[in-house]
Amino acid sequence: MNLILFGPPFAGKGTQAKNLYADFKIPQISTGDILRKAVREGTEMGKLAGPLMAAGAYVPDEIVIGIVEERLKEPDCANGFVLDGFPRTPPQAEALERMLARLGKKLDAVVSLEVPTEKLIERGSGRRSCPTCGAVYHVYQNPPKRAGFCDKDGAGLTQREDDKAEVIEKRLKKYETETASLKEFYAQRGLLKSIDGVGSPEGIYEDIKKALGKA
Repeated sequence: MNLILFGPPFAGKGTQAKNLYADFKIPQISTGDILRKAVREGTEMGKLAGPLMAAGAYVPDEIVIGIVEERLKEPDCANGFVLDGFPRTPPQAEALERMLARLGKKLDAVVSLEVPTEKLIERGSGRRSCPTCGAVYHVYQNPPKRAGFCDKDGAGLTQREDDKAEVIEKRLKKYETETASLKEFYAQRGLLKSIDGVGSPEGIYEDIKKALGKA
């Protein structure tokens, strides 16, 4: 089963990708992770991407596609894959189609987790962490026993800059700008499965399986 997983920050993509792996043994492939791995391992495409990434420059689509192709040839992708963070534009989606054709593969579905903006901001901005031991809490979903202080060492909890509501809102706007045309691209191909991402992780996963015909 070959999937793309769409979802804004804090939509729960990581949790659902782990569930898919547990049931179907299909790995989550994050573009950022495989780019860094290719650079570390000195693959042909990694050697091309490394200097660009070190300089903070844009990595061209053809290099990203090459690195994704290298990853999809690995043995753990024999049963399929879950692409996360790629493609980001219709030209990348078209390049992905051509690459999968070369490998004799095709996409089975594109799963999009849909969560209202206010819910995403609540999820993200509620996160707090301990600067001493690194423990992570959430003011609504996983609060410490004493508000504002770590259960383990009593240190005052802090909020990361990128967890602040105004920063999250900017990230969400960027995500919507990037993915709006992609959703239309895959809807036209009959591949898009929109899933309500609000509710229990278990319930959301059941909805994903139903949409994939795997319930």
